[in-house]
This record gives sequence, structure tokens and C-alpha cells, in this order.
Amino acid sequence: MKETKVKLIQFKKIGNPSEGYLSIGQSNQEVPFEIKRTFWTYFTPDGITRGRHAHYHTEMILIALSGIIEVTTEGLDGSKMQFTLKDPHEGLYLPALTWHEMSYSHTAVQLVLTNSDYDEKDYIRSYADFQQMQSK
Repeated sequence: MKETKVKLIQFKKIGNPSEGYLSIGQSNQEVPFEIKRTFWTYFTPDGITRGRHAHYHTEMILIALSGIIEVTTEGLDGSKMQFTLKDPHEGLYLPALTWHEMSYSHTAVQLVLTNSDYDEKDYIRSYADFQQMQSK
């Protein structure tokens, strides 16, 4: 069954402070979909907001590998949520049709896992268009 709600995912944190840690995210296990694409963002200047879009079909997980990422989400039902990502063993699952905006500490490195290949036609880039979808 396809996930429909934004949620935090706790990945296993294996190791200890003297050796360091390893976390695991496998397709259709900790990650609730088959991973088709990964990308990462880094050196984002303070005060810059990224994202500002939703996807028709793409699901994703956002992970702060380092630094701090503030994420605001909005669902088609109008529900708004805010998250602070700062632990590399924690991911934020965003189902399709979730508007999201992100701001970063300058040291933040964000890893993104998605269930689809890149397709520009999958993006909803206009907030007004997204709001019109909410009223249907």
C-alpha cells in the first residue's frame, strides 16, 4: 500500500561514539519505495529557500547528512507541518502531492532518495496551481 502521509523515518544507527556510526536504508524496507534516483545539495547560502514545489507522482526522503535543514510541508488536505532535520539517521518521507520548502545552514548536506527518474513534467512549481488542486 502506498504511503500518503508525511512522516519521519528513523534509520538504524549502528556503532558507537568511539568508532562512529553506520545507518542503512534499503528499498521497500526502511525506505517505503524502490529507490530510482539519489541526489544531494550542499553549500546552500544562509537565507536561501529551496524546493517550493510538489510532485504529481514522485515520493522522496530528505536526509540531513550534516548541518541543519528546516522543512515546511503542505498536503492537499491543507495540513501544514514543520520539521528540523539534523540527524543523519533520520529521514523525512514526502509522499507525492506534498508542497515542500527547505532552508539550510550553510554546512548542510542533504541527501534525497526518490522513487522516480527526473521528469520536469512531474513538478508542480506554482503554489497557486497547488492551491487550486487543494480545493478539488
